[in-house]
Amino acid sequence: MQRAIITGASSGIGAEMAGELARRGYAVALLARRADLLQELAKQLPNAVAVPCDVTDEAAVMSAVRAGERALGGPFDVAIANAGVGVTGYAAKDVSDAERMMKVNYFGMLYLFHAVIPGMIERRSGRFSGIASIAGLRGLPTSSGYSASKAAMQAFLEAVRVELAPFGIRVTTVNPGFIATPMTEKNKFRMPFLMKADKAARIIIDGIERGARVVEFPRLISLGMRFARLLPAAVYDRVIGGYARREVRP
Repeated sequence: MQRAIITGASSGIGAEMAGELARRGYAVALLARRADLLQELAKQLPNAVAVPCDVTDEAAVMSAVRAGERALGGPFDVAIANAGVGVTGYAAKDVSDAERMMKVNYFGMLYLFHAVIPGMIERRSGRFSGIASIAGLRGLPTSSGYSASKAAMQAFLEAVRVELAPFGIRVTTVNPGFIATPMTEKNKFRMPFLMKADKAARIIIDGIERGARVVEFPRLISLGMRFARLLPAAVYDRVIGGYARREVRP
C-alpha cells in the first residue's frame, strides 16, 4: 500500500484529495491546524491518520511528518503541499496579510518539501506536488500578495522538478482556477468557471499519478492567463486597468 501526506487536509480541496487517494488505495496522513475536523475526516477514511500541525512552524511540520510515517508504517510515496490562504485587497494597505500568505502558501510548502525529499532521494522514488494557482501566472490587482505567493511556489517547483528528476522523483505544479471551498466563499465578485472541490481533486490526483509536470484547469481560464503572460506590460496594464480602477480602494 502506498502512503500519501497532505497539508491543509481539514476541508476544501485537501479533504477531497484525501478522500480520492483513500478510494485509490492509499494510506493517508492528514495535516492541518483544525484537529477536530481532521479527526472527523480520518474516521471516515480507511487507513488514515490525523496529525494536527501548523505548516508555518518548520519543526512542527518535521515532527508531523515523522509521526505520520510511524502511524502508517513507513515513508511517504506522495506528498502534497496544499495548505493555503488568500486575502484580497489594496496592496499598500497592510503588509501583514501578504506576510501570512507567504508563510502559509510558500514556506508551508517548503517545510513539507524539506521533511520528505531527503528520504525520497535515498529511495530514488516519490512524488511531490504543490497546489499553487492560476493567479500566480501574472500579477492580479487586488490579489497582489496572493499572486506573489503562488508565483513563488511555481518558480520553486519548476526548479526542483529539474533537480530531482535524476533521482526518480516527479514534481507536479498544480494551478487551479476558482474552486468552491471555504476560502473562496468570502469572495464578493463573480468567479468564472467555479468548479466543485471533488471534481478538482480527481483532476489533481490523476495528474500526480501520471507524473504530469503541470496540472492547470479549467482550460479556458488557463488559456486566457497563458495568453495574458505573452502580452507586453503596457498592453496588460491597459487591459487590466479597468478592472483595477473598479476594484482597488485605498
